[in-house]
This record gives sequence, C-alpha cells and structure tokens, in this order.
Amino acid sequence: MGKGRFEAFSDGVIAVIITVLVLEMKVPHGDTLDVLLPVWPVFLSYVLSFIYVGIYWNNHHHMLHASNRVTGAMLWANLHLLFWLSLFPFATAWMGENHFAAMPTALYGVVLLMAAIAYYVLELVIIRTQGSDSILRKAVGRDWKGKLSPFLYIVAIVMTLWLPVIANAIYVIVALIWLVPDRRIENVLRRNEGQEKTTRH
Repeated sequence: MGKGRFEAFSDGVIAVIITVLVLEMKVPHGDTLDVLLPVWPVFLSYVLSFIYVGIYWNNHHHMLHASNRVTGAMLWANLHLLFWLSLFPFATAWMGENHFAAMPTALYGVVLLMAAIAYYVLELVIIRTQGSDSILRKAVGRDWKGKLSPFLYIVAIVMTLWLPVIANAIYVIVALIWLVPDRRIENVLRRNEGQEKTTRH
C-alpha cells in the first residue's frame, strides 16, 4: 500500500469520528437559551474530544510525512490506533450525558490512555521500519510528551474514585500540552531538505 492511500484511509476514519461526535449532540426542544443549560456538559465533552481528535490527526499527519514506506506492521499498528479513536464518540457521549460522573469519566480516561499507547506503538513501529537514523527518530528525541501523557491519564483515572472534576482538569491539561505547536518533525525535515540541496550542489 502506498503512503498516500494509507494516509487517506486514516483521514477518512478520523473525519467519520468527528462526524459521529457532533451527531451525538441532540438538539434540545425549545427556542430559548434556558433549554441549552441541560446540554452544556455534552457540549463541553464534545469540545474536549474534538480537540483531542484534532491533535491526533495533526500529529498523525506529521508522523506519516516523516515516513518513506508503509509496512504490514504499520497498517496493523495504525488500525489499533484508529480502533481506540473510534471509541471517542461513545465515551464522550456517556461522560457528557451523565454530567462527568465518576465511572463515565474513568472510561473516558481509559480510552484516552489506550489511544496514547496505540499512538506510541505506531511511532515505534514506524521508527523500526525506517531505521534508527530515520527522520522520525531524530525528531521525537526523548518524546517527553508521549511518555508524560499516559502517566497523567492513569493519575486522572485513579482520581475519578474521589474527585472526577480533578480528572477532567487533567484531561484538559494534557490537551493543552499537546496544543502547543510541536515543530520537531518539521524542523528535522527542513534540515534534511537543506542538506540534500547542499549535497546536490
């Protein structure tokens, strides 16, 4: 399979996930602002999940841009990631409909945790496929974000036993950490392109 088809399939699945997310938001009956108050938890959970899916889409795009070929192991690792991402709409709706109660909030954290692990596995598979001197390996470095996120998710899941609001705050913090532009892959690609031009001349 070519890299273009690989990326197009992933983009299509992520687009469907976003569509299902918004379809879970039911239109309230009534034409006043008061009727929107009961659905604010659903809207907040939708916003958080939309941001998370957007972060995964963005980083997935950059990761594949740093790859030069696709293997069977990459296909399965990618499907593993898409599986957990596809559970976002269900976990999001359950948490929102139940106003961030403990169990739905914990399940949401489990889905976030498994998606983070799946992304890390895909990253490792791509690095192994491309080689230890690959662009992705140079770009991720120690990958402190990738290692810190699962730890914070586990802390959040445990916190749902006492204070679900703290767990949700942790989910927001992790999203904010990843929202900060990460230009590692872009910078490495730019340096490699510059070296190639210098070599040609």
